[in-house]
This record gives sequence, C-alpha cells and structure tokens, in this order.
Amino acid sequence: MESYLQKAAEVSNQHPKPIIKFAYGTAGFRTRSDSLDSVMFRMGLLAVLRSKAKSGQVIGVVVTASHNPVHDNGVKLVDPFGEMLQPSWERHASELANAEDVVEILRGVVTEHGIDWNVPAKVFIARDTRPSGAQFVKALADGIEALGASYHDYGVLTTPQLHYMVRCHNTEGEYGEATEEGYYKKISKAFLHLRSLSGKSGVPIIKLDGANGVGAVKIKEMTKHLCDSLSIWVCNDGSTGKLNEKCGADFVKLYQCAPDGMVITPGDRCVTFDGDADRVLYFFFDKENKFHLLDGDKIATLIVGYLKEKLDKTGVVLERGLGIVQTAYANGSSTLYAENTLGVPVACAKTGVKHVHHKAEEFDIGVYFEANGHGTVLFTNNAINKMKSVMQNTDANSEKHKAAEQFLSMVDLVNQTVGDAMSDMLVVESILYEKGWSLEEWSAAYTDLPNRQRKVTIKDRTVIQTTESERKATTPEGLQDEIDRLVSEYKSARSFVRPSGTEDVVRVYAEAATREAADSLALAVSQKVYDFAGGIGERP
Repeated sequence: MESYLQKAAEVSNQHPKPIIKFAYGTAGFRTRSDSLDSVMFRMGLLAVLRSKAKSGQVIGVVVTASHNPVHDNGVKLVDPFGEMLQPSWERHASELANAEDVVEILRGVVTEHGIDWNVPAKVFIARDTRPSGAQFVKALADGIEALGASYHDYGVLTTPQLHYMVRCHNTEGEYGEATEEGYYKKISKAFLHLRSLSGKSGVPIIKLDGANGVGAVKIKEMTKHLCDSLSIWVCNDGSTGKLNEKCGADFVKLYQCAPDGMVITPGDRCVTFDGDADRVLYFFFDKENKFHLLDGDKIATLIVGYLKEKLDKTGVVLERGLGIVQTAYANGSSTLYAENTLGVPVACAKTGVKHVHHKAEEFDIGVYFEANGHGTVLFTNNAINKMKSVMQNTDANSEKHKAAEQFLSMVDLVNQTVGDAMSDMLVVESILYEKGWSLEEWSAAYTDLPNRQRKVTIKDRTVIQTTESERKATTPEGLQDEIDRLVSEYKSARSFVRPSGTEDVVRVYAEAATREAADSLALAVSQKVYDFAGGIGERP
C-alpha cells in the first residue's frame, strides 16, 4: 500500500492544487474548469478507495457541470447501485480535494473504513460534451492508475447513462447490459412494447431543446431504435449554439419561456433537456400564444396516477404502498391533486437528489421528481414480483393481465438509478399515448399556482439555517416571522428561503393566487433576506 500512496503523492505534484476551498455537494464539485485539474486527479484516487471499500464493485465518475455555462465543469462519484455517493463519503471528497498532503487523507480513509488494499478496484468514467472534459478524464486516469487500479472510459455519455452502466455491471447484467447499445435496446424495447399494448395508432411529433449538450447527441442515437414510433425534431443540438446558453431545462424553468433556437407554433409538443440530460420538462403555447410549463410536479403526478391505475386494475396491494416524494419547491396545487384526487400519500424531503431518492425508498413504489425536472421511479422486488404473479395467474386476454404487463414494461422503461431525461421523456410519451392526451389535456389535470424564484447574494450563506425539509428558516432570528407576516397578506400564498449548496446566495421561492402576487411576495421576501442575512450588492 505504501508504495502506491507514495506514487499518488508524486503524481499529485503534476496536478497542483489552487488556493481555492472546494466543497462536495449534491452535484459533486462544480466550478470554473480552469480550477479543477487537481480535484479530478484526487477524485480518481478516492474512486479507487471507494471501490475497494465496496468489495471491488465498480464505482462511477462522471465529468459534468449539468446546467452550468460551458466554461464550468465538475465531477461526481457514482456508488455501486447507480446511486449518488454515500453522504458519509462526501466528507472524504471535500477533505481530499482541499488537502495539502493527499497521502495523509488517503491513509485516514483506509484506516477509518478498514479497507483491504488487496481488493482490486475498478472505475467507470464518462463525460459530457464540454471542451474541458477530455483533459479531466486524463487527470482522473492519473489518479486511478497511481493507486494501481483499472478503469473503463465510456467517452461521452449522458450522466444517467453512466449511472446505468455502473448498476448493470455490479448486478452482473441483471439490470441490463453495461454498454451504450445495451441501454438503448432495453429502453426502446420496453417503449415499443407499451406502444403495442396501448392499441392506439399515430406518430407524435416532439420538438426537443437539447440544450446544445450531450442529450441532443444521444437522443439521436435512441431514435434509431424507436422504429419510427416517435418523431423527434432536435433543436439546439450543439452544432451552432453554446451549451446551456439561453436554452435547456434550467433556463426554461427559471425564466418561464421558450428557449432560443426553437421555432414554435401553438399546439407544438415541446420538450427540454438540461446540459447532461438528467432533467426533462415539457412546455407548449396555447391558441392565445401563452406559455405553459409542465414541470417535474406535473410529470410526477402523471406517472403516479398511471401506476395507481395499474395497481387498481390488478388488485395488487403493497405493504409499503405507492407514494410520491416532493421537495419544498413542489407547487402547492400538485400536492393537493396527488393527495385529494389521486389518493396517493405525499412525503416531503430536503432539496437534492440524494434526499428525495432516499425518501422514495421507503415506499414499494416511490415516485420522485424535483420541480426542475429531475426524477425517477423506484420499484421494490416485492412490487415487481406481485405483478409477475398476476401475469402468471390470469388469462392472457384479460384486462388484469394487460395491466400487469404494462406495469412491468414501465419498470423496464424507467432508469431507476437517477433522473434520466431520455428515459423519463419516453415514460411520459407512453402514458400520454395510452391515454390519448395532448399536452393541453395533461396540463388541465390541475392548475399550478403562479410562482416565482429569486436569488439574493449574501456574505455567508451559512447564516441561513432551516427546518421542516427546508420549508422554515430558523436563523437569522426574526426572518421567518417576517416571511410569515408577508405570506399572510396574500391569497393561497406560500414562501420559503434556503441557502444555495454551492454559492453564497439565498434562494427565495414564493407562490400565490396570481402572477402579480407571486412576483410581489418573492420581491418582498428577498428584501427581508437581504436585510436580515447580510445582503451584499444592490438591494432587491
């Protein structure tokens, strides 16, 4: 072990650390690309230790900055089942990224976790389309090889594809084939089977905003496997525009408008991905040319309603049931619709994939989508086996058998490892196709309360502390009282504030009965945050 640690120290000198404090969050590390070389090398080191700690299972490393501008980049680790890095190891990532002596930190991790150095380690790597990605893969490889481990470089993939590869390999093919072609084949097969079971006809046309990112590249590969069952016009495919510049899911969600680079007419079925294709949103313009967004809340309620329908038709009863997980950003109308109309319990978790994913595991079928369009569905073996039993014990021509077959095809269509824009889009398309719904009909299921998000720059984001899954501020003292007072002045209103996980800003969310009221409330709360939390720059 010592010879490898010494090698790591020597190679580390080729990747000097800048005078910057790094912090590993839900999105891993993310900042300007010219600051990240040392971080990449060190995450190669950490991935090796994580693999050894997990008995030699493959660990994934994806180089991406998602919806950030093209000059940024980032890196995050993927655990053996395709899930986010275990939170207790985030501390190791931050310590290693900031360490003056990498050997000291590495030795400490080995000791703390009782790692057997003789266990062979392997790492899977992928990156998005950012120009800086290739050099960072080399830095990662330097770290992996310094500790005597092996790696497989998948090249350019979407983030969820890399998560998928990790799970496929570590389940020895049970979840699927750990190749890009295997990914397309599994998902397209499930999609086409659901198409055939629907008894419907027609080829929907989608206008897709690819954010000038990797999703635009990979959806073109996916369409080759869809047998002309779906017509996808890819806009912002990276041929001319810049990654995430006035396009992509984050832009569409934040500014409540169509992205640049798309020619849209009323009634068009529009979809937008983010830069690494783990978020998806739908939108359309009505006959009055008014913009309508179908966000993660709309997607979650569509899916949960569909799955409940299949449970009802088959008569399958689950001990831990079907549930939906939301964050504080979920629109209040979606919560009421899920509970009162669909009759499905709603759980709330802190913002961040690792929090909602963990909460969703408490159900036999856990559906989670953040409002930003990142989400998936988790199915237990119990739920899957009960549906298989229905298929085995009912007449092949019965409605009960068909419902169970549709449910199981949906299980294969979903990428359970993490939110996946391509997979999630095909899930939505399958449900809309079976129901015969347009986007207008889907949107009409319930009406979102108007909402507005703002950012307030402050000196130190840690002065904001929250509770109740980030829905209430506990510090600074008096801030929550002011928010409550402001909310009481508006009809059907709600507002909360939470510190950013990556920068010294406070995120403000407000919703109310009218657009004007939501805007006014968001501004008023932002001003209180500025006053109470040490705002800098111009007051909102």
